[in-house]
Amino acid sequence: MRLLITVLLFLIGISGSCQQIALTFDDAPLGDGPVFSGNERTTRIIHALKLNNVDQAAFFVVTGFIDSTNIERLNRYKSAGHVLANHSHTHSWIRSIGTANYINDIAKADFVLKASGQSMPWYRYPFLDEGRTKSSRDSIRAALKSLNLTNGYVTVDNYDWYLNGAMRRALDQKKKVNFERMKNVYLDHIWQSIQFYDSIGKQVLNRSPKHVLLLHENDLAALYLDDLIKLLHSKGWKIISPVEAYADPIAEEIPDVLFNGQGRIGAIAFAKGIKPADLVQESEDEAYLDRLLELKKVFQR
Repeated sequence: MRLLITVLLFLIGISGSCQQIALTFDDAPLGDGPVFSGNERTTRIIHALKLNNVDQAAFFVVTGFIDSTNIERLNRYKSAGHVLANHSHTHSWIRSIGTANYINDIAKADFVLKASGQSMPWYRYPFLDEGRTKSSRDSIRAALKSLNLTNGYVTVDNYDWYLNGAMRRALDQKKKVNFERMKNVYLDHIWQSIQFYDSIGKQVLNRSPKHVLLLHENDLAALYLDDLIKLLHSKGWKIISPVEAYADPIAEEIPDVLFNGQGRIGAIAFAKGIKPADLVQESEDEAYLDRLLELKKVFQR
């Protein structure tokens, strides 16, 4: 009887389990956007997280963006229970400034964030670029280790940054934005990205990992974060803290590959023989998104 009860409880646990995902935002604190000031954006993001009982999200900070007018926004995120982490000082490509300068850039950001007293020991590579040569990649990995930083990897990449830029360009051109249609494009794109990378995870790991979603601290997040969280909940997904997500075993699975720009799931899949073309979903493409925005008539004169 005891064995039967144990089996039943195990099966209930499986049937009741759900996929899990953490919310992370790059490039904080971004300046004023086409729709919101930086302060307005921070207010809306914090409100959406609180409204939906998301106790902790992570904001990856470009310390070169910090000035006397926006440092308070970072303090507001921390006061609301969220965490900050390192996203470099200048958000540069490794190939543009060289490996040595890139490492110095990480260290500078690390110093600034540690001075704030509340920074998590994670580093997220700008553009998710970890280096184009093994020597560069390994030098940067060694530098991170010396700074007691680990890779703040993502498992779900997407082009939310491009959609935000398209909206900015449209408004600069005095076009009208249909915000309801923009919301649908944004939500569909991110949901498609989540499904895509989760399916690859299941294929190469035989399970759905604890995911880390890459978003940006931009106006689209301020506009639609509430809708995105509600969408995830409606699909049966549980939003967890980044601390929980980075406790997944894939945090320790670091493939010896140079294909890292699609996140940790993509790198693991590539190491297991899946072709790069099969690791990029169709909407991670600027031309595709331009056509979609035109087809949906999101921007109009």
